[in-house]
Amino acid sequence: MLGLDNPIHHLLFLLVLLLVVFGAKRLPEMGRSLGSGMRGFKESLSGEPAQPAALEQSSSSASRRSSTVAAAAGEPTSPRS
Repeated sequence: MLGLDNPIHHLLFLLVLLLVVFGAKRLPEMGRSLGSGMRGFKESLSGEPAQPAALEQSSSSASRRSSTVAAAAGEPTSPRS
């Protein structure tokens, strides 16, 4: 029919169909929400939160930046843990 005898052709057909139906702007958004849902499901099964190392580093650098900005503005800084 469409020459879909190879599994790769099936995947390409599905990807093109998804692109046409949902559009290029919505696909990354849907991927992120699917990933966060899968992460939440994994956390509920294991009982421990899974935090990637990049997320931990970015949050610590953000707290350092906010205290640097507050110090530059002359505001008192509070210690963060």
